[in-house]
Amino acid sequence: MTALALTAACQPDAAAEWDYLASLLAPGTMLRPLAQLAPLTGISGCAVLGWARSGLMQLTGLPAGPPLTPRAPVLLRATQLAVAISELASQHGSRVNLDLARIFSSRAALYGWHRQGTTSVNGSCRLLRAADTWLAVNLARLDDLVSVPAILGRELADDPWTELGAAAAARSAAELASSARLLSVPVAALSEAATSAGSASAAAFRQLGDPGTASRLVLDLSAMWAGPLCASILRRAGWRTLKVEDPRRPDGTRSRSRQFYASLHDGGATVQLDLTTAAGRRELLWLADQAGLIIEASRPRALREFGLVADDWLTAAPGRIWVSITGYGRGDARDRVAFGDDAAVAGGLVAWTPDGTPVFCGDAIADPLSGLFAALAALSAVAVGGGMLADIAMAGVCAYFARCGGTLHQHEVIQNGRGWVVCHGQTRQQVRQP
Repeated sequence: MTALALTAACQPDAAAEWDYLASLLAPGTMLRPLAQLAPLTGISGCAVLGWARSGLMQLTGLPAGPPLTPRAPVLLRATQLAVAISELASQHGSRVNLDLARIFSSRAALYGWHRQGTTSVNGSCRLLRAADTWLAVNLARLDDLVSVPAILGRELADDPWTELGAAAAARSAAELASSARLLSVPVAALSEAATSAGSASAAAFRQLGDPGTASRLVLDLSAMWAGPLCASILRRAGWRTLKVEDPRRPDGTRSRSRQFYASLHDGGATVQLDLTTAAGRRELLWLADQAGLIIEASRPRALREFGLVADDWLTAAPGRIWVSITGYGRGDARDRVAFGDDAAVAGGLVAWTPDGTPVFCGDAIADPLSGLFAALAALSAVAVGGGMLADIAMAGVCAYFARCGGTLHQHEVIQNGRGWVVCHGQTRQQVRQP
């Protein structure tokens, strides 16, 4: 039998956590006190046991070692986020009950992915040891892979990851990241968004238009995971959703797994528009004029090229809400690109092996966490009348979840046949398969 002692802050002050979450919402948002919501399942308890139940623990750690958990109480915070979504949705007559285990681990289950330690479960992102700290490099797109020689300033003599690892070891993380970002390759130094110099808020709200009552149509201009998850939650809360897709650049999720794509889009409508044409751009602007809420995950200049500007759209009619999901926020001076795994590393959301090596948490965890946070931000903006832009930074969302949270407790992770069990005192929890 193999066992591991695992120390984590698993039971923070739940009421203080709830109050802190409320402070991040649109000014004026009213959430009932936690004491009135305590009967809701999962609002308290050990976050490590929750991590084990969710399927996330089975996706976290070295492939040949025990499953791990982050030191912060991530699952308690995620549960509170889900409860807050349901609470705000209920103010408009809808009760949204979210299955967090399904949200976090269903994609990995569909693909049969497993934990790979310093390599993300989908294989595209790796944690490299730089001269001063750890660095996440994500070669998720063909363009990213093709850019490796330019990042290194020379032709490759070996496998790209081998050469990147050697280059990282000889340089500071900031130096290699700077070269990669010039080519729009997603990279992140560990916890860079959680430091005072590079901090990014989980959500920032700007009142740009007048409050009022807007259309209940959501125009979803996003793709992949975070934005569509936000749209699917709003759909369950009573909104109609319309996804806009350019046939030249279809949503990558569609081609990879029909089942996962359907889990995010079933019940919503889709329209395809060729945005390289004047007719396509006119149709986009017409649809935007019908909508009361827009979700997008582009760098700000991208939609401006099509004539869709957040400030102008919000001021054109009362009550509108614009939800923007980016890696580091719309005000990021470096205009950085981010995907789920590298954004999580930027926010410091990793687990640690006994020898002090950081490993990825779950499957691109910044994506589902940001989708949940974006949905909560949208409902919060609706609750106070709208007329505002909700700026969601994926790295900032992960920094919110990764921050310290109460007294550390020791847990034991024990191999049990082919599986694993986590013990918190006398309480035992089987580590669930995704």
